[in-house]
Amino acid sequence: MTIPSAPTVHENGSGIPLVLLHAFPLSARMFAAQLERLPGPAGDQARVITPDQRGFGIAELGSAEPSLDEIADDVARLLDALEIDRAVVGGLSMGGYVTMAFARRHPDRLRGLLLADTKATLDTEQARANRERIAAVVLARNSVQLLLDEKAAEGQLGPAPMPELVAQVRSMIAKAAPAAVAWAQRAMANRSESLEVLAGLRVPAAVVVGEEDTLSPVAEAQLMAEVIPDAELTVIPSVGHLSSLEAPETFNAAVRDLLRRVKPN
Repeated sequence: MTIPSAPTVHENGSGIPLVLLHAFPLSARMFAAQLERLPGPAGDQARVITPDQRGFGIAELGSAEPSLDEIADDVARLLDALEIDRAVVGGLSMGGYVTMAFARRHPDRLRGLLLADTKATLDTEQARANRERIAAVVLARNSVQLLLDEKAAEGQLGPAPMPELVAQVRSMIAKAAPAAVAWAQRAMANRSESLEVLAGLRVPAAVVVGEEDTLSPVAEAQLMAEVIPDAELTVIPSVGHLSSLEAPETFNAAVRDLLRRVKPN
C-alpha cells in the first residue's frame, strides 16, 4: 500500500520537526494558528508540518480497509518523503489515535509525543454502534448533513463558543467527503487500546485537554499522563474538545514546553 498521491501538506519553520494530525471530521486547516505561530519569530523553533489525513482536505482516501494503522504508516511515508528521520508527532482527537498507532508501529521515528483531547482506551459498545450508524447514514445519503444536523461542531466546542468559531468548524465539517467520514468512523471503532504503548514510551510527551471536553474527558487525559513515563499534563480552562482552536495560545505554550524537553538529534 502506498501513501495516497499528492497529499496536502502545509509546512512552516525550520526547527524541530513537529507533525500535527487533525481531528475528525476536519482537516489540516484546524492547525492554522499552530502552523503560523509555533515556529517562533525567527522561524527556527519548530518545523511545523500539518498533513491532511486520508480522505480529508484534498488527500485521497485510497482503497485500504478502515484502519488507523494505515494513516500511521502514511505519516511514516510522509517523513521519508520529507527526509526526516525522527519527529515530534502529535494529534488531537482522531489525530491522537493516529499518533498512538504511530508510536506502536514506528517508535524509532519519535522524538516526542503530543496527545490532545484524545484517549488511549477503547470505545464503549454504544459508542462503536453510534460510529457505525453515522458511517451507514452518510454513505447511504452520500452526504455529511447528518453531522451538521446533530450539531457535531457545537458538540466539539466549549459551553460558550464564539459564533465565528462554530461557523469555522461547521464549514470544515461540511467539506468532508462522506466516504472519508464513514472510513474514519469505522477505523476509530476498530482501533487498539494504547495504554501499554504509552507506558513503553522513551521520549517526552505532552498531554493537553480542554477542561470542558465531554468527548475525551479530563479523566482520560490524566490516565494517559499517569501511564507515560515522562509526561506533562495541561488542562485548559473553559474550553471543549477542540482546544487548539478555542485556546491556541495556551495550546501552543504547552507544545513549546514539549519542544524544549526534546533531545537534540
